Amino acid sequence: MVPFELCPGRMIGGNHPCFIIAEIGQNHQGDIEIAKKMIKMAKDCGADCAKFQKSELQYKFNKRALERPYNSKHSWGKTYGEHKRHLEFNHEQYRELQKYAEEVGIFFTASGMDEMAVEFLHELSVPFFKVGSGDTNNFPYLEKTAKKGRPMVVSSGMQSMETMRRVYKTVKEHNPNFAILQCTSAYPLEAEDVNLKVLTEYQKEFPDIPIGYSGHESGINISVAAVALGAKVIERHVTLDKTWKGSDHEASLVPSELAELVRSIRLVERALGDGVKKMLPCEKPCHDKLGKSLVAKVKIPKGTVLTQDMLTVKVAEPMGVPAEDIFQLVGKTVTEDVEEDESVLPEVVDTYCKKKKC
Repeated sequence: MVPFELCPGRMIGGNHPCFIIAEIGQNHQGDIEIAKKMIKMAKDCGADCAKFQKSELQYKFNKRALERPYNSKHSWGKTYGEHKRHLEFNHEQYRELQKYAEEVGIFFTASGMDEMAVEFLHELSVPFFKVGSGDTNNFPYLEKTAKKGRPMVVSSGMQSMETMRRVYKTVKEHNPNFAILQCTSAYPLEAEDVNLKVLTEYQKEFPDIPIGYSGHESGINISVAAVALGAKVIERHVTLDKTWKGSDHEASLVPSELAELVRSIRLVERALGDGVKKMLPCEKPCHDKLGKSLVAKVKIPKGTVLTQDMLTVKVAEPMGVPAEDIFQLVGKTVTEDVEEDESVLPEVVDTYCKKKKC
């Protein structure tokens, strides 16, 4: 995996910390003051980035889609168009939110939900483009977005592995700096449909890019598990109140959950280590107290050639030859008497110390 700079001064991939995106989306209820509170909340909880969803509605939907009646309990208007217009911030409001995020000290971006939205976000100089699952198989969109040269994070809900291979090739041709996120597009998402094993498959299929996870499940455990499996980006929807109007709130994290998610991810990262198995300094007290070594099962006179039935393994004082070297001592000569039940010390076994550098 080749790490890259996703945001100014913030690398992802390799041994760099997992990048945590707080997806505000449209959970702001169409209220810019709520949106600002959510940006501040994301920062206070330790997320790396506050993310929104930007649409230019006439480019994302056709007329009939906007005109269809929308009678859901989550509706902000009589038609789907009225509903979406209520939730859509204009360009000036986006600039205001971006400025506020900068003041708060958190990265700010949005999913460009159509090509014109991407054009606006490019003009806004967002650090990276997020590609929502709905556009992942939109290859003209992917190509145009990739050509703009900004890093990309691409979700993969509703897609097959075959499509994701095409996505990888399409983006890679124009832009080396992108990550792919495992995602299942259901709100809320049941554990049985998460399919975390896809993370491992993506790591095999696309070994040179960071892989991440965009989750819509309840709680934080599954997202933490994704980090243990190697996710380098985590995206979760956030809300100030799960009972608010809107279909995303139920699958979102409240501030206390987001803060716990960040803490848990950072704890798991500390626990992952470097993969090199060795005795660690913190284990020395336990080893000194309870580590086993070789002891004489019988009295062994000086000059005896050792056989295995002369030796046993015990917690001994002082500590003798390490237990794992018992077979190496067979056939070697002791240079001093060793009493029964006494430690077999390295220096009394001929040629042992030369090999072990005692």
